[in-house]
Parts: sequence; structure tokens; C-alpha cells
Amino acid sequence: MLLNAKKLAFLGLLLSVDIILIVLSAVLEINTLFLLAAASFCVGIAIREGGKTIGLGFFLGSLILGIILAPNKAYCITYAAMAMYLVIIENAFDLLLRIKSNNTRKTLFWIIKYLVFNLLYFPILILLPKLIYLGNIDIRIFAVLILAGQVALFLYDRGYEYFQGSIWGKIRKKIKLD
Repeated sequence: MLLNAKKLAFLGLLLSVDIILIVLSAVLEINTLFLLAAASFCVGIAIREGGKTIGLGFFLGSLILGIILAPNKAYCITYAAMAMYLVIIENAFDLLLRIKSNNTRKTLFWIIKYLVFNLLYFPILILLPKLIYLGNIDIRIFAVLILAGQVALFLYDRGYEYFQGSIWGKIRKKIKLD
């Protein structure tokens, strides 16, 4: 898919906003997850505006630039997981559009969302637990972290849906990308 000059320039500016949010997440420690989530939302915008291939390229470019420029490289792992979740979910949504039944589509979509999230979350929780919890992790804390992750996914996903539906929809009309 060819991009017109306006969309290409927009995606370049969006990439710069994405990187600024990643860098700020390391500078403003109290807003780390919020800023990383906002940065990952930029990947979702790139997918919806440029298509799957452009969105994937945007994600990879933002990840490489984030690793190069971010003061705290560990936050790039969190960003990568959040953005990869959006890349997979946006592609899954397009595939599920072929299903006629709306209820079946919604149910499958939520199942895919939780499967994808847990496939990204469990390896981080097992291999890099200090990224999530700094203390010693026993079985009770591990169980709490699993449940907290599921709640965090629900909140993150609802935030993303609201952002795409309400906020980005209004901004898109004002900048006239088509």
C-alpha cells in the first residue's frame, strides 16, 4: 500500500511523539506505565492509518529508536509488550471480521486478547519478575501479580478502545489525513 505524502509526514511526527513518550517514561518515574501505554497507542494509530505492514514497521522503528534513546532500557521491554499486544490484536480484529455472528466475534476477540496478553505477560513474569515487582516473589505474590495483570489488561484495553473511538476519532477529523 502506497502512502501519500501527508500520511507519511504524519507517521514521522507520530513516531517522534512515540519516542518522546518513551523517553519521558524514564524521566518522569511516577507516570511510567501511563506514558508507555500512551506511546503504545501511537502504534495502534499507525496500524489504523497506514495498514498492518506500515504499523509493524512503525512498531519496529519505534522499538529500535526507543532502545537507542531511552535512558532506562528496561522500560523498552514493557513498551514492546504493550505495543506488540496492539499489533496482534489489530490483526486479529481484521481476521475476525469474516465471522458473521457479532456475539461470536466479540467472544472470540476477548479470548484472543487474554491469550495474547498472557502469552506476553507470563514470560515476563517468570523470566524478568523484577521488572514488575521488586521484592521477593512467593506463590501468593505470584498469584496476585497474575490477577493484577488480568485487571491491568482490562483497563489498558478499555483505555485503548476509548482512545481510538473518542479521542483519536476527533483528532483525525481535525487533521484530515484522507
